[in-house]
Amino acid sequence: MTTFERYLSVWVALCILAGIALGYVIPGAFQVIAAAEIARVNIPVALLIWLMIIPMLLKIDFAALGQVREHWRGVGVTVFINWAVKPFSMALLGSFFIGHLFAPLLPADQISSYIAGLILLAAAPCTAMVFVWSNLCDGEPHFTLSQVALNDIIMVFAFAPLVGLLLGVAAIAVPWGTLMLSVALYIVVPVALAQLWRRKLVAGDAQALRRTLDLLQPVSLMALLATLILLFAFQGEQILAQPLVIALLAVPILIQVYFNAGLAYWLSRRFGVAWCVAAPAALIGASNFFELAVAAAISIFGLNSGAALATVVGVLVEVPVMLSVVRIVKATRGWYEADPAQSPKAEFP
Repeated sequence: MTTFERYLSVWVALCILAGIALGYVIPGAFQVIAAAEIARVNIPVALLIWLMIIPMLLKIDFAALGQVREHWRGVGVTVFINWAVKPFSMALLGSFFIGHLFAPLLPADQISSYIAGLILLAAAPCTAMVFVWSNLCDGEPHFTLSQVALNDIIMVFAFAPLVGLLLGVAAIAVPWGTLMLSVALYIVVPVALAQLWRRKLVAGDAQALRRTLDLLQPVSLMALLATLILLFAFQGEQILAQPLVIALLAVPILIQVYFNAGLAYWLSRRFGVAWCVAAPAALIGASNFFELAVAAAISIFGLNSGAALATVVGVLVEVPVMLSVVRIVKATRGWYEADPAQSPKAEFP
């Protein structure tokens, strides 16, 4: 990692503060940017998200799916957490905290929208920043690659039905057309473009892919930081006007992240998964594809909706919390490997 990447959390914090300040000082400029929409898709945000995720998706080799068999216990744990636990636990946490416990403290007309944003945030596992988290904890790179590739495939088919199911259970109207457009725009098309580009690069010079990734890495990070500035500028007035709402929305997100990371880490230990796989498994199980969540929330519910605000709070929480999870799994490696049942050989069938 470069020096710039090592201090990513600092740049993220500065961009969040800059976005909030700019949104408060010059709201008119950002209202113009917010109005640049086609079919309820904000074009500047969409372009930045593409610039952010396509370089990350270029790293994914779907041929790596064959390695799933080598790490089948770790993959099984993460798939279970990502698709059978995390979305449903967030729906429960959102309904309990936002729909009931904190309801008297929140704007009544936004409560269902807040819950919808939380569901969108939890319904898609992270496919980009996971590479950073895994690298920070010295995770097994082949496991991370194969798990992300598998999650991308599942997400293409499962994201929209899962979100539709959970929104329906929460008695929130599902705009299926907009939801499917979001899936196509932020999952299907970027994955397809990245894989076509990757094939072309691999078919040429053997080092072409590496050179392209090195060239695009700063572009991806700058797009991430620019996206944060835009998102927090769009919501700057709301954030400053409703600090209590931000704090209350952060509660179920924090609980969800630590619960799912802890559950994935514990299950990995119980099933004899090697620590170098268990660490990224915990991180993949806990982190969210916040880029997709934000874009989908804006497309479906609008830029100034409670859903958009909830997903932006997810961005606010994501980086510092995931860095804390990295520290926790690294600090507990001795405890993890002290289990006599733990052995790297146990990772293989």
